[in-house]
Amino acid sequence: MSEHENQPANQGGQQQNEQHPNEADWQHQTLEKLVFSALKEQRRARHWGIFFKSLTFAYLFVLLFYALDWIGGGAGAVTDHTALIDFQGEIGSNAEITADSAIASLQSAYDNKHTKGIILRINSPGGSPVQAGIINDEIRRQRKLHPNIPVYAVVEDICASGGYYIAVAADKIYVDKASIVGSIGVLMDGFGFTGTMQKLGVERRLLTAGENKAILDPFSPVNPKHQEFAQQMLDQIHQQFIAVVREGRGNRLKETPEIFSGLFWSGETSIEMGLADGLGSSEYVAREIIKQDNIVDFTTHEGLADRFAKRFGASMTNTLIGSNIHLH
Repeated sequence: MSEHENQPANQGGQQQNEQHPNEADWQHQTLEKLVFSALKEQRRARHWGIFFKSLTFAYLFVLLFYALDWIGGGAGAVTDHTALIDFQGEIGSNAEITADSAIASLQSAYDNKHTKGIILRINSPGGSPVQAGIINDEIRRQRKLHPNIPVYAVVEDICASGGYYIAVAADKIYVDKASIVGSIGVLMDGFGFTGTMQKLGVERRLLTAGENKAILDPFSPVNPKHQEFAQQMLDQIHQQFIAVVREGRGNRLKETPEIFSGLFWSGETSIEMGLADGLGSSEYVAREIIKQDNIVDFTTHEGLADRFAKRFGASMTNTLIGSNIHLH
């Protein structure tokens, strides 16, 4: 083959060699773009991840604040309002309504200078005479300290026994015509297992120091002396309840032989008997009586864990003691 015939082939080889660097640069640039794109995508994903985690944390933080009642309560109200305090459920040191929470709510409502009136919204079947008595005393004490701030009890479904014990501390009581009101009485409940133990052949072996230490023991026969003692105590507490009702209602109360017997009546009948003053809801009382329809809730709410602990403690106490005194 001649020299001229080999020349084009050599030139073609040179051209191919010249293209290789360009192709390598293109691959390198493409790889760089892919790497930078991947890094950018990772950064974007990380930023969104941080954003959503922060959002979730903020949401949980707000829920925690609400659960602990640090925000959303009425203490920070800065405009004129009617203060609302809820009494929902049973009354007792380990129940839904406690003297501690009620007193905290009352103090918070009274301490706010924009409070023009207070509504005690009650829906309770009763409970502990001690807790109800402490709440009653605090309401009357605060009324004397703040004579210009009226207090009204508003009954929803039921205001019986201990619930009514609280209500009579208010200036006036408003009910729905179908509300249940009254049950001014005291009871002590428990169980006796002596018959069951005899059938099962179980022998009760009880040792005491003090002849009355085993009073009302559910596994022993009823002792007439102990029964008489317990009845005297119930009668005494009943008279205390009656005195509180008479003091709270005054001349409005139309006494009959049955009014303190433990019976209960509809809201409509309770007005006729002087147990209540009129018909009205919380909104009605705020709007028409207090003349301030801006209602702010000052109720102190317990956390779920505290509520469970109290419930558990109450059930354990009831099991161990066996008998309980209730305003029911």
